[in-house]
Amino acid sequence: MKIVENGKLQDTIEKLLYDDQTPEAIAGKLRNEGAWASKDSIYRYIKSVYGRRVEAYRKKQKKRRTRKRPRVCKLKDRTFIDKRPMIINTRKRIGDVEADFIVSGRNGRGILLVVVCRKARITFIEQITTVNIENVHSAFQKIKLRFTEMKTITIDNDILLQKHKELEKLLNVKIYFCHPYHSWEKGTVENANKHMKRSIVPGIIKITHVIIMK
Repeated sequence: MKIVENGKLQDTIEKLLYDDQTPEAIAGKLRNEGAWASKDSIYRYIKSVYGRRVEAYRKKQKKRRTRKRPRVCKLKDRTFIDKRPMIINTRKRIGDVEADFIVSGRNGRGILLVVVCRKARITFIEQITTVNIENVHSAFQKIKLRFTEMKTITIDNDILLQKHKELEKLLNVKIYFCHPYHSWEKGTVENANKHMKRSIVPGIIKITHVIIMK
């Protein structure tokens, strides 16, 4: 009822749910913006009579997903995001990037590696058709060749990052991990992903880079 009685909060939550964000991610985003609604409250809202349309949409989207994203696993020797230097947090320099993986599309192949510079908002994309750690490292190296300024990477705890120490040496960068299930901690790349999901043609072969204007 707290959500229903606050029209602005309700609209915000529904918009984020229609953008395929999870209640956990939405709760974290709202908390960072000074609003509040727990993940449990959002789940109850979805199951209530007021959230029937959202629930139907989420079920429909779940059925459409023919590919699963790589599983999240416990990685060893991670450096978490709260250890990042202040210069990264304040977006003071070029070269501190956020990275993520997204599905290429219903008719596409493999996954897309998306890398976004936090300061310049330049977005680089590499398609990985055969999904394995070696090809993920190769995709990062291709982007590093085009964006030699890359200094640090902030990313999720994906199973494809099991050899992140090896990747750090290959790229000569420092890798920072978001806390598990805290995708909003890399909001720059999440925003880029949202734009791409709306505009990239399914089945596209390869994009070298695009610029997302803030």
